[in-house]
Amino acid sequence: MPQQNPGAPTSRPPRPRSPTFPPHNAPRVWFIITGTSPIAIATAKQVLDHGDYVVTGVVPAEFDKREGQTEDFRAFLEEVKKNERWRERLRVVGLDGRVVSQCQAAIAEAVEAFGRIDVLLGSTSEAVVGAVEELAQNSRTLSLVEETFETNFFGNVNIIKAVLPIMRRRKNGHIIMLTGISGHLGTPGLGMYCSSQWAIEGYCDSLAYEIAPFNIKMSIVQANMEINVLTNRLTAVPPLPQYSQAENPAPLARDIFSGLLDKLDRINNPSMWNEEKSPSESASATSPEAVMHEPSTGDLLSSETVTSLYPQLPASFKSTLIAETVFALTAIGGHDNPPARHIVGLEGVIAVKDKLKTTSEELEDFIEVSNAVDIARDTDSSTPAQ
Repeated sequence: MPQQNPGAPTSRPPRPRSPTFPPHNAPRVWFIITGTSPIAIATAKQVLDHGDYVVTGVVPAEFDKREGQTEDFRAFLEEVKKNERWRERLRVVGLDGRVVSQCQAAIAEAVEAFGRIDVLLGSTSEAVVGAVEELAQNSRTLSLVEETFETNFFGNVNIIKAVLPIMRRRKNGHIIMLTGISGHLGTPGLGMYCSSQWAIEGYCDSLAYEIAPFNIKMSIVQANMEINVLTNRLTAVPPLPQYSQAENPAPLARDIFSGLLDKLDRINNPSMWNEEKSPSESASATSPEAVMHEPSTGDLLSSETVTSLYPQLPASFKSTLIAETVFALTAIGGHDNPPARHIVGLEGVIAVKDKLKTTSEELEDFIEVSNAVDIARDTDSSTPAQ
């Protein structure tokens, strides 16, 4: 028996609209903003297998030119073609979140295909590596500040604004924004990325109160910083010597991610590294011919020009990295009582807890100072006028 679209018109009288969410095991319609990321692909597979419907967005220019992570997405589409059940429940739409008209058109196409949108998953994210002063070196590095907010903030805001009228009319919907613990914790060398995360979280926190009367839920899911940074485009600006590890002891993101990307290179390209070679091979590796090799991925983060890359993650590492986040997203999405905020992983919970503890202690000091000021003011106001 062929599957029917959940929103297809029928001759039967419409059922009374329920003011609550559909049961968690009922088919839902998901709209995933950035469909080419590993998290988006894994989430789409899981909800399709569960019987849900998925509309996923891709940037048309990148898809046509096979740029970025579109090859992984093409492999996903081939997998969908072989699964008849999935094929009937997936719709791919062109979507660049920075373009308002594309957001409106994508939402309209999703509603035309499946009748409604139950869950909107905002997962658009890019990281820029560089100290604040390094981002002020020239016009190109300065423009990255604006580009970061265009992608991480407005790329999500534009699609939220496009979907709100649909959810509000149905008095039903769930918006999930995937951010990171960087929404709580500032990280040296990721100032622009962290500020864009704080911005979208502040926006969503405020929006949650506005849309609650329409039975539209809002959830912020905070993954570990490495998850969003390593599964999306990563851009690095040229380093300044004043911020080298020798001059600046702060644990800058450039050094942290350079080391991590080098470790991943060892897994992906073991022949590039000499540590596992025999002594004779290591000796020959010092020849000019052996020295002339492609720079490692980690080296690219210290390039003298602005450099963008997508970290090449081994399949086993990638699946392990994103598994807990994908499980959280699919468990929360469309639930009748979703959390307003969910931190993925014990490590992230501990880091945020320590940060909040410090903030709480600072607030206690602030209260004491404020009380002293208030007492002085009350004393002044109680003095009888002469």
